[in-house]
Amino acid sequence: MFIDSHCHLNFPELSDKINLIQDSMLINRVTHALVVSVGKKSIDSLINLVSKHDNLLASVGTHPEYGIDEEFSVDDICSIASINKKIIAIGETGLDYYRGSNYFEVQKERFRQHIRAARILGLPLIVHTRSSAVDTIRILKEEKAYEIGGVMHCFTESWDIAKEAMNLNFFISISGIVTFKNATTVCELALKTPLDKLLIETDSPYLTPEPYRGKLNDPSNVFYVAKKISELRNIDIMEVGKSSTKNFFDLFKVSI
Repeated sequence: MFIDSHCHLNFPELSDKINLIQDSMLINRVTHALVVSVGKKSIDSLINLVSKHDNLLASVGTHPEYGIDEEFSVDDICSIASINKKIIAIGETGLDYYRGSNYFEVQKERFRQHIRAARILGLPLIVHTRSSAVDTIRILKEEKAYEIGGVMHCFTESWDIAKEAMNLNFFISISGIVTFKNATTVCELALKTPLDKLLIETDSPYLTPEPYRGKLNDPSNVFYVAKKISELRNIDIMEVGKSSTKNFFDLFKVSI
């Protein structure tokens, strides 16, 4: 079986297709999905969605590029997470310097707040890092994020950064990018990351893997991420499924 460790099923593109998506997940043996928060304004819709489906779980947090003017304090995060049993992680949070921004300092402070909330709650972090690896690793160390660990979601940084993250008690999550032409770095990560530190995800509705690139993505397609990883490593696809599923349950402290 397979688990999508990162998706956005509450986004409008997917939320009105949830029954069809659940059917597709069943066909591809995708048993669970973690629906990840990107901001305070969407928390209610996210919680409402996962509360209706036993196989959907949730996080709480703010994407580094979303809701820059949105106040989301440590107390806010803790208050929301502590009263919702289906919230199993804090995030996604982190740093994104890819497009350039006047808000890098805001991102850094908000990242620190999310880490502090995660430590208070004892919940793992879902970390987004793009073109910001040095600052991301530095802040994780300074805020002692290794005490709770987490996952580096949709990871595309170098193998050296991956090793630093794993040394800080973080898993590496591979997305559909691994199936893209010329995705050399992600293929290297998929090949070198120890199976006991590997998670798989779709980041749907984005990053649809081959052979469906260009179409709307959903959690059922995490099967194709696992398939590509198995081909790169020359192992059975179910070995990828078994190990990544165990890693998911171990990290997020949930059971079937």
